[in-house]
Formats: sequence, structure tokens, C-alpha cells
Amino acid sequence: MNKLLAKSKKLAEKLPGYDRAVLPWHRYQAFRAATKNDYPASGMKVIGVTGTNGKTTTSFMIHRMLVEAGKKTGILTTIGYGSGKNIKPQIEHMTTVDPMKLNKRIAKMAEDGVEYLVLELTSHALVQYRAFGIPIDVAVETNVTHEHLDYHKTFKKYRDAKIKLFKQANATRGGKKVGIINADDPSAGRFRKVIDRPITYGIDKGDVQARQVRLNGGADYFVKYDGRKLHIKTQIPGVFNIYNSLAAVIVGIVYGLTNDEIEQGIAALDFVEGRMNRIDEGQKFEVVMDYAHTPDSFEKLLPDMKKSSKGRLIVVFGSAGGRRDPSKRRPMGEIAGRYADVVILTEEDDRDTPGEQILKTIASGAEKSGKKEGKNLFKILDRTTAIDFALKSAKPGDTVLLLGKGNEKTIERSDGEHPWDEAATARRLLKQLKK
Repeated sequence: MNKLLAKSKKLAEKLPGYDRAVLPWHRYQAFRAATKNDYPASGMKVIGVTGTNGKTTTSFMIHRMLVEAGKKTGILTTIGYGSGKNIKPQIEHMTTVDPMKLNKRIAKMAEDGVEYLVLELTSHALVQYRAFGIPIDVAVETNVTHEHLDYHKTFKKYRDAKIKLFKQANATRGGKKVGIINADDPSAGRFRKVIDRPITYGIDKGDVQARQVRLNGGADYFVKYDGRKLHIKTQIPGVFNIYNSLAAVIVGIVYGLTNDEIEQGIAALDFVEGRMNRIDEGQKFEVVMDYAHTPDSFEKLLPDMKKSSKGRLIVVFGSAGGRRDPSKRRPMGEIAGRYADVVILTEEDDRDTPGEQILKTIASGAEKSGKKEGKNLFKILDRTTAIDFALKSAKPGDTVLLLGKGNEKTIERSDGEHPWDEAATARRLLKQLKK
């Protein structure tokens, strides 16, 4: 214990301000949680998944594939945790919970005989040692784009936080560590440098590439790798989910699954809560809910949605306040303005930041893309009212896209957290439209 505290003190001397005071305490908490629970993940094969976007969907694809292959598999993600098909919703407003809760959940899985664990890890969790004592067998990177600069201050520090997962990976496959990396991501080279055995994937390049891609409410493509040819079909729509499924394919290959097990496992996943969920109450237009809340996720999602919409694309979104990165707001507005026919700006966990201030910044980006307030750009602070306005504005063939909240069960305002259910709210308003 004294040795750990001494090491923490030495580390703290190199850190500025807030980090100097807090990170050693995080390290101690993580050490205490791991030892108190007797390092519960030590007997498991842990697949750590990190990245800016796609972590949750990738995690669920890997989990479902392993479960379908008969592997006793647990999962810990933003939206749920548990083993096998018994997944409990995560109500905490974070991806990776605090070390004590994390270790208790893993300990319960160990009692249930879990052999494989899919663990979604954020940059905050990696920097704050929440995964201390968890042996990472395989590290997976989805992408690294603009996010959380409010905390990390620079993109380099944010990217380096993600790279910590790859340094932590200690699996041996032929005597070398395994890291699964998005070859089409500009940061791929940085990740390759810290892992002994990198395996890359992508559409434009990579060791494992999607070929003959067809999109039709999902994805259908072929993969050739290591003398094998796989025919992959997904039920989750969007080009970005091709990347997510490719990462899962490699995990299957690394763990020796057959082609049939990989193909059938990925095809079996038909739904991830809050990720590209269609809301249907018999209306004559599409309503889709997704968690997208960064410029990169907008850039990947909106072109697809624009192409697939028979009519107009109506997008409803906001941006988090408080100590969250404000520099992404204008770019998100600009991207939405470029692809959407109608942009409706609203609250999204404004916290102690005036909502009008957030919406004004986003609107400036949308206006740069040619949107005009009152014509095809609207600022409606109350999220329920904004969704109601979007649904009432929709015509047959249009697509209404609700972004930013996804599966989250609360919305944070200046006076604290309030219950929130995006899907239930949209369904209730759609039913009212039919009356």
C-alpha cells in the first residue's frame, strides 16, 4: 500500500492543477476496489473496446457473437451490463462506472462462470485508472475524433488516453500482444506503435477489409483474411456499423471461432438500445433515434440518412453543457446544416450552462451552411416541445432524426437530473398525432 501511494505521489508531482490533486486518489480507489474483490477479471479473457464513436455497438456485436458461439460471456457498456442474454440497463450517466462498482459487477460475473468479458472503456476511465487490475486480453479501437477536449485539453492527450488501453493489453497470441485498429482512422499509426501484433480493419485499407458492400437496412459484405472468406450480414444500418462489425469479426478470428460462428453471431444482433432505433407508431414518416453527439458521428450518420430518406431529413439535437467540450457545437451545427433539410436545436444535458447560449453557438454553424432561422432552422429549448414540433412538421416520406440522448434515462438541467426516455416521449407524441 505504501509503495503504491509513494508511486502515486511521484506521479502527482508531474501533473498540473486538478489532475495533481485527483488522479492519485483515483489510482488508490482503483487499487482498493481490485484488491477488495480479489481481482475478479484475472481468470477472464477481457476484450477492451475504446474509441470516440461506435464503442457500444461494437461491444454488443462482439458479445452477441461470442454468446451465439456458446461462450460464457459478460458485457459492461454505456447502456447495460450482465452475462449471456441477461443484460441489465445501466442507469449511471457514464460509460465506465467507478472502480468499486465495476469490480463488484465483474466479481458477480466471475461467480456466474463468465470466461469472456467485453468491456467498454472511455478516455476518462483509462486516465483515472478505473480499469486498474483488469488484464486486457485484446484491445479494440473504433476511431479517435473530436471529443472531451474540455477534460483532456488537447487532441493529443485525448488520443494518448485511448492508447493506454493498448499498452495495458497483455494477451499473448503467438507470444505477442493483440490490438485491433481501424486502419481508416488517422490515428491508426499511433496505436500500431504500442502493440506487438496489430490487426487492422477498414473499407479503404486494412488487413481485414469489407468488399462488395451492399446497404439495405443493414450491411452485406465479404471479408478475406488469413486464408478465410467470410460473408458478413448485419441488421444494424449505417456505413459506420460496417466498421463496428469488422472489429467484431477480428475478435472472432483471434479467438478461433469458425466462419459460421462469426457470420451467424454478427447477424444475430438486431437491436442496440439508443443506436439507430426506428420508432414506429404507424405514422407515414420515419422516426429514428441515435446517440450521435460529436462532429465525426454526424459526418458519418447524416449523409447515409439523407440518401435513405424519401422526403426531407429533419434533425433534432443539442449539445451538452457544464464542463463539456464547447468547441464541437459549431461544427455539429455546420454538418447538420449541410445535410439536413430542417434543423431543430434543443437541450441536451445543459447542466449549468444557459441553454440559449448553447443553441446560439450551434445555430451559428448551421447558418454557415445556409440555414435561416424561422425557415429551416429552429431553436426550441424544451426537448419535448422540440420533438413534438419535429413530428408535427413531418410529411409522408420524411425522416425525423432524434440525436444525442439515445438510451439515457435522465436529462440534466441546471436544477439537477430529471427522468427522460427519448423513445417513450416520441411514441407518446406520435400517438397524440393520430387522435
